[in-house]
Amino acid sequence: MKPLFAPIAWTLSAVSLCMALTAARGQAQDVQKSQWNGHEQLTFKVGGRSALLVVPASPAAGNPWIWRTEFFGVDPQADVALLGKGFHVAYIDVGGMFGAPAALDAMDGFYDHVVKNHGLAAKTVLEGFSRGGLYAMNWAARHPDRVACIYLDAPVCDFKSWPGGGGRSRFAGREWRQLLQAYGMSEEQARAYTLNPVDNLEPLATAKIPILCVIGDRHDHIVPIEENALKVEERYKTLGGEIEVIKKPNGGHRPHSLPDPTPIVDFVVKHAGVPEPAEPVATP
Repeated sequence: MKPLFAPIAWTLSAVSLCMALTAARGQAQDVQKSQWNGHEQLTFKVGGRSALLVVPASPAAGNPWIWRTEFFGVDPQADVALLGKGFHVAYIDVGGMFGAPAALDAMDGFYDHVVKNHGLAAKTVLEGFSRGGLYAMNWAARHPDRVACIYLDAPVCDFKSWPGGGGRSRFAGREWRQLLQAYGMSEEQARAYTLNPVDNLEPLATAKIPILCVIGDRHDHIVPIEENALKVEERYKTLGGEIEVIKKPNGGHRPHSLPDPTPIVDFVVKHAGVPEPAEPVATP
């Protein structure tokens, strides 16, 4: 005789299957499609956070991608040019968290999602504008095996400098309070912190991650270059790391990028391992 609970178990299994299928359909329906600079943009949520992926018209071999860690769409010259080279452009909103561990956890979930569900390359190109430098460099130190190269632009590499105002930068009180909350630190703990990007470059150097840094050649009143980008350059070279710094004549903190982003694009394409397109074979 069959046990009396068998029909109940079957019913529960069927319900679970139906719920799973419904959830899967719901997930697909949650993806919104739009256009960004002539390319398809997919907008969705990962772990409750807004995220997006811009898809190139002709993806390059291996599905390379560049990950803007903050300020998506600001001075996007390089991103637009890389879309033309077959790169995807990605972003998840972890704003207001200044590269804290909780932000890195959310970035982990986003990375897993786009690699598994969109087939993107296992190694990404990280792009850190201003405070985005904290996210890019901290995530790279956590996962150096997942990073092909890093492009920084007027980056924050020491939060004691900005927003902390510990050097030549003006103290940014609202952002500093947000940072303390995001890191779960007291004022004293933050001032004594030793894992800012300027302090934690060895994992990147050991993994031989190339870095490109674009900065202005005069005093950056917001994110002083001598406390951030130039300190990273000096220390990274001491560790044997590969770093290139481009100084924009008469440049400060903004605008970001370069009017002609070719040097940025060439750096990214070279280190992301994208094969050059084959030359057409001449016919007799």
